[in-house]
Amino acid sequence: MSKAKLIVVGNGMVGHQYLQTLADQGGLDHYEVTVISGEPRVAYDRVHLSEFFTGRSAAELSMVAPDQYENWGLNVVLADPVTAIDRGSKSVALRSSAELRYDALVLATGSYPFVPPVPGHDREHCLVYRTIEDLEAIMASAQGAKTGVVVGGGLLGLEAAKALRDLGLETHVVEFAPRLMAVQLDDAGGALLRSKIESLGVRVHTCKNTQVIEDGEQSRHRMVFTDGEVLETDLILFSAGIRPQDALARQSSLELGERGGIAINNQCQTSDPAIYAIGECALWNRQIFGLVAPGYQMAKVAVSHLLGGEDSFTGADMSTKLKLLGVDVASIGDAHGRSAGSRSYVYLNERTEVYKKIVVDAEGKHLLGAILVGDAEDYGTLLQYALNGIELPKNPEGLILPVSEGGKPAGLGVAALPATAAICSCHGVCKGDIVAALDAGCVDVGGVKAATKAATGCGGCSALLTQVVNHELASRGVEVSKDICEHFPYSRQELFTLVRYDQIKTFNELISRHGKGHGCDICKPAVASILASCWNEHVLKKPHRGLQDTNDRFLANMQKNGTYSVVPRIPGGEITPEKLIVIGQVAKKYELYTKITGGQRIDLFGARLEDLPAIWGELIDAGFETGQAYGKSVRTVKSCVGSTWCRYGVQDSVKLALDIENRYKGLRSPHKLKFAVSGCTRECAEAQSKDIGVIATEHGWNLYVCGNGGMKPRHADLFATDLDTETLIRYIDRILMFYVKTADRLQRTSVWLDNMEGGLEYLQQVIIEDSLGLGAELESHMASVVDTFECEWKATLNDPEKLKRFRPFINSAEKDSGIVMVEERGQLRPATQAEKGELIPLAKVG
Repeated sequence: MSKAKLIVVGNGMVGHQYLQTLADQGGLDHYEVTVISGEPRVAYDRVHLSEFFTGRSAAELSMVAPDQYENWGLNVVLADPVTAIDRGSKSVALRSSAELRYDALVLATGSYPFVPPVPGHDREHCLVYRTIEDLEAIMASAQGAKTGVVVGGGLLGLEAAKALRDLGLETHVVEFAPRLMAVQLDDAGGALLRSKIESLGVRVHTCKNTQVIEDGEQSRHRMVFTDGEVLETDLILFSAGIRPQDALARQSSLELGERGGIAINNQCQTSDPAIYAIGECALWNRQIFGLVAPGYQMAKVAVSHLLGGEDSFTGADMSTKLKLLGVDVASIGDAHGRSAGSRSYVYLNERTEVYKKIVVDAEGKHLLGAILVGDAEDYGTLLQYALNGIELPKNPEGLILPVSEGGKPAGLGVAALPATAAICSCHGVCKGDIVAALDAGCVDVGGVKAATKAATGCGGCSALLTQVVNHELASRGVEVSKDICEHFPYSRQELFTLVRYDQIKTFNELISRHGKGHGCDICKPAVASILASCWNEHVLKKPHRGLQDTNDRFLANMQKNGTYSVVPRIPGGEITPEKLIVIGQVAKKYELYTKITGGQRIDLFGARLEDLPAIWGELIDAGFETGQAYGKSVRTVKSCVGSTWCRYGVQDSVKLALDIENRYKGLRSPHKLKFAVSGCTRECAEAQSKDIGVIATEHGWNLYVCGNGGMKPRHADLFATDLDTETLIRYIDRILMFYVKTADRLQRTSVWLDNMEGGLEYLQQVIIEDSLGLGAELESHMASVVDTFECEWKATLNDPEKLKRFRPFINSAEKDSGIVMVEERGQLRPATQAEKGELIPLAKVG
């Protein structure tokens, strides 16, 4: 019996999901399927498209496993789009003149970028941001460019802005509306998002209507606005919204919406019952859904109807959480409070740059919407309240207020979620589906993902999925997996052991031997830290470079205005007058703000990226080393003046502080480490608030461990008393390497000890009594770290390849004109937006 013919036009994320669902539901047994794409490659992940600019290849973005379509028996047509549909003969014509007949046709043609019809919009180097080919064109256009502008301040526009910034361009965002992300955010949320984005060096221009694009005087283009202002730029990216790709439907006289979009019913059928439309090209109830999750729901419904099922599409939740240019942003439901009688609760902290708003119904019992900017940790809880109609606590404002002495109302635990609670909106997976998968034999998050497809779309539900799975496993008496992420079936401690004992030197080697996939933002930096702890190779060495975060990538802490800090090491706080003079000369020459820190160092702020090598060259010539203030490593060893000067001092705390800092400098660890040495029990160096604290006694040294300051201060515990210096150093060696070997990712020593079974007593047994027989190994590992130390900045200055990273623009040595400083108290500091003026780069015409 011959199979019916099914043609799927479009092979984006939604088109691929349709094919995946059809295969899962057994539809390939009944249909001969042809998939037609206008692009030269099969489906790829557009949600993470910006990662193409940070080194992720087209193959790594692909959603289609090798030979997957071939194994399914699909006929795949690439780079040959459909040009016409003949509904009478049930056939489609391709650009190549080929004609294909169908019994059922699915239009998954998606959308196209809207380019405002501004005179000059079609000039060279005026581009869009949609496909991999677009990204390749952007990268080519960026060669020789200094400045880039994104037209559009919505979700896609800010993603495009990140792409330009990743390419090293001075980046501007031009938005017609009075705020960024006008659909998702209110005025206060938009203002905070703008402030945070501008602090990263991206200039934002709102209420701007482009009148014409013409030749620039200093750049390729000049954008002229209706208010008379102008902005010069070398590259323009249009990201002013999308339009449904409905040309085929229009040509074949299918019913369309007034403003476009292929009209569909609840079964995703068009006005022709043999033709379905799904994704961003489809119009349901006068709505276009521009997120991937609703498209996936449509794909599921269209497959169901084709195979005789009864699923229906009745709309979709458009809540979203994302990270835009490093800023957490989330929007839920009726975020603008348009529902009759609704009331809002708002929390704004300008110091921490956090804005939270919830919208509740007139009775204050149910959540209607929310906005989160700067901190989206509450998104999962708030979304569940909104989606499931769960009654709010008596004081709903407590859900967004910070913790106070009275405590904060507990978030909605996963145990309280009903079985119908939506966990993954991309694939329509509810809590009940996850429980069913576990009942069917799944034993971990990876298994549940494979069985339900949860968290395999945009990935935004990964944290909530993990919580639900872990809770359900624990309730069944199953030991919960401690895997670091889905790419490695190991904890950080286990990965450390594999790296150490298998002599693994690179991330690629580790994932090929012990993992799967390409890695993620969790495992990559964690493995980078492990490799540095084990082998002490330069973090900018080619195999490690792509694993680092921004600070390690540039060997400096990025500050809020896009400049960097320079922190030379001053061991123990001891410094000669000659070196003090050098720091002063460097600070004056490069106009740096200077600050003496609580760790007895001098921080120099406001350094431009392109000046970092020159600044460090002068400091290193004067005998300084990097203070590694940018790394998860040993930062400082604070000391008092000790017995050399102080009449109360009983030991030479300065010498010990110098010896300790020079011994452990360069040690990479799960989190930053701070030490202190006090010369007597008066404790002027505040040793009991440090990860490693040493206090002198008349008989030697008392050792304190695992304290810290910060958001959750913890006093250190007394570990051992009256130690001689040799024993003290041996114990510190062992403690630090045991911490590096066994701590979790980004775990402070205080949390490490608090979570350690047996606590302080167990740690004393391991370190002092050598109960695990690890003493000699831990000491040997530390000796290797000490022996292989190199100043990371000195090594960078000696490597021309590494120095290429320290320039603001591609193929140009010019400075970033977007950095503006003002004078205060005799020094320079970053200008506020008000001080810079609304449109610093713009000039009046005429």
